[in-house]
Amino acid sequence: MGDNQHHANYSIFSPESSREETLEFLLVSYESLAKEQTNWVCNLANAASLIWHAYKALQVNVNWAGFYVTDKTKQNELILGPFQGKPACQTIIFGKGVCGTAASTQRTQLIPDVNKFPGHIACDGETKSEIVVPILDLQTAETLAVIDLDCLDFEGFNEIDQKYLEKLAILISKTCKF
Repeated sequence: MGDNQHHANYSIFSPESSREETLEFLLVSYESLAKEQTNWVCNLANAASLIWHAYKALQVNVNWAGFYVTDKTKQNELILGPFQGKPACQTIIFGKGVCGTAASTQRTQLIPDVNKFPGHIACDGETKSEIVVPILDLQTAETLAVIDLDCLDFEGFNEIDQKYLEKLAILISKTCKF
């Protein structure tokens, strides 16, 4: 997008696009917005907006899209980062709930029914399904943050989402200084 384009245009996703096309556009848009920007708050705020608008265009009933970031002042704790949606839990211990499990295992958690996940933390009782993707430091392999998406429907996310959100996690790791 050239200098005469508005940043808000990155949030315009075509409702006719396939899931893959929409999520690929999300990645391209994130790369463009993060170009020459390394501040993690700035980049994650734009990423949360892109995720929100992409899934709304796909007519997925996402009720929360955002990030929890590893708190540098407390070992093994996530703190709420930039997001779109209702107010959320402020801190999550590594190993607790879906986000904490993704942070501690460093593996994506694709949860079709949160009620069947042992120890699920219900920040919003209406959430039915969730996907959480860890963002890792590519040099040290430490968990920097997690991408968290909640959905009002069961089975709101699938392997396609996992593939593209994992690509986004790598892009975030490459473009942000935490």
